[in-house]
Amino acid sequence: MKWRGRRKSSNVEDRRGSSKGKIAVGGGLIAVIFIAIQLFTGGDATDILNQFQEQVPAGETRELTAEERELGDYAGVVLADTEDVWNELFQQNGASYPEPGMVLFSDVVNTACGGASAASGPFYCPGDQKIYMDLTFFEELRSRFGAKEGNFAIAYVIAHEVGHHVQTILGTSGKVRQLQQGMSETEANQLSVALELQADFYAGIWAHYNREYLEQGDIEIALSAASAVGDDAIQKRTTGRVVPDAFTHGTSQQRMEWFLKGYKSGDLTRGRTFEALAQ
Repeated sequence: MKWRGRRKSSNVEDRRGSSKGKIAVGGGLIAVIFIAIQLFTGGDATDILNQFQEQVPAGETRELTAEERELGDYAGVVLADTEDVWNELFQQNGASYPEPGMVLFSDVVNTACGGASAASGPFYCPGDQKIYMDLTFFEELRSRFGAKEGNFAIAYVIAHEVGHHVQTILGTSGKVRQLQQGMSETEANQLSVALELQADFYAGIWAHYNREYLEQGDIEIALSAASAVGDDAIQKRTTGRVVPDAFTHGTSQQRMEWFLKGYKSGDLTRGRTFEALAQ
């Protein structure tokens, strides 16, 4: 993506290098593994994170490397691009768009949804309407989960998390949480999948309206990242088996398809993931 010399969002808070220390997680190692599997795809962390009460001790600070600073700048430009796209789309529909914040952190972080570690992967917290990202996640995405190398994976994940913010603003996330209360785990999981696939669709919508800045290979990198974090791919790599009833984010194929649907159409009315999965 063409990003150098372009506007960076003023809604980025960079805490990297300033929060060293160990995180105390209720439930021990099993809880850490559970969080990693559930959130490695960049989901809405409220239901999981608020079950744990972690305290992140203050520690030593360190200087960021040149590469870390560059990745932070890149993330800031991507967030700015999402602001431009969603401000315009909301205005077209007679509404205002409250821009989300983004916190870059290292190792551990405190949020309005509770404490989290880098193992959680990127996530959106509706409690403070901020996206939380440890950018070392993307090295794990490549080395462990087989995603293609390229910084546009960061752009895809940011756009996906912004999609969760849009769902929060529109009330979609709240309605899903209410409906899930009286459902079986399998039924509730199906709604979670629809919510996540819609966020992938919204990521594609952003890419559609940001095409002037895309470069050759960017969409392929985004699709590779989407495929790498499909439930079936993660389950197979982490447990050796695939359990469809336990899916919470969608298969690799579904995630790629819904991102492409948003990217190719640019039409918000086509993001009917809930109706599609109910058929």
